[in-house]
Amino acid sequence: MNRQRVTLADVAKAAGVSITTVSLVLSGRGRDLRISAEAELRVRQAVNAVGYRRKRSSTGSRTDGTRTIGFISDAVATSGLAGDMIRGAVDAAREHGALLIVAETDGDRTAEQGLIGAMLDREVDGIVYAATQARQVRVPDRIETGRAVLLNVVPDRPSPLSVVVPDEVEAGRAAARALLDAGHRDGIHLVGAGVDPDGVPPGSVTAAERLTGIREVLDAAGVEIAGARECRWWLPEHGFAATRDLLERARPRALICFDDRLAFGAYQALADAGLVVPVDVSVVSFDDHPLAGWLRPGLTTVAVPRYELGAKAVEVLLTERHSPLPGVHRVPMPRRDRSSIAPPRPADG
Repeated sequence: MNRQRVTLADVAKAAGVSITTVSLVLSGRGRDLRISAEAELRVRQAVNAVGYRRKRSSTGSRTDGTRTIGFISDAVATSGLAGDMIRGAVDAAREHGALLIVAETDGDRTAEQGLIGAMLDREVDGIVYAATQARQVRVPDRIETGRAVLLNVVPDRPSPLSVVVPDEVEAGRAAARALLDAGHRDGIHLVGAGVDPDGVPPGSVTAAERLTGIREVLDAAGVEIAGARECRWWLPEHGFAATRDLLERARPRALICFDDRLAFGAYQALADAGLVVPVDVSVVSFDDHPLAGWLRPGLTTVAVPRYELGAKAVEVLLTERHSPLPGVHRVPMPRRDRSSIAPPRPADG
């Protein structure tokens, strides 16, 4: 039997969608143009069922490649907080004369495999495999055997790939120094994680590294952490509940919140207790969420450099192609000093 090459039309027919929809899904632009997750899944399943493989790109050469970079993430593009990460990657790719193709998995491993296959079929020059927040994951085999960089992803086993992450340890140091520089030596409590590594949310690389930096600076200064409230989820309601619980047992002089959303909840709990930030209690946090600048007083926080992270990942991908060894690239996290820290009041004050 004479078998002809499977075409986009074959995939479209099998999936029950238009050829345009198939093309957009395989190019990673489906979500941008509001193609439903259900339609995307049908396309991915049809691709596998009919054995479709994309043609080799006619642009580029064997030396120059296709001048395209794949960017596969869990939910970066649709996350308002992570938009700068995409912009950084796009700008860096443009500077190298390359096009960035963005696709999301929504945490679906089946969809992820389909997207990886689609990128490889397009013969991209490399893939940035990203997550919204630094976390430990098992990296797909098809990523590890190709040319790729991990962004906000820490492999759970030895990997040949380079990693780009925020410098969370130094961020923890910066937050602790902010309180020490203001004169705080006691009454410092943590909101979001415990005092030791066993008290961080399960699987949170971010919390563990921030705690390491905090402990390092405070221990060196001979300052003990007065207490801590672990929060499995870093959301305002959990920050509120943790701080309210703390206030029933202690009178804090300073709070180190592990995320700005926790700090938002902490502000509300402190206000309900008649305490004023920073006159009664100083607060420092992490992330530089847009709400940090809108809180009153403005929240001092250590920023996640999202734009720089995206740009660095592409730079590493394109400039370290001949590097024999993988590396860990830690992007500095700047501290945004606002008005939520003040010297501690006298004990009788």
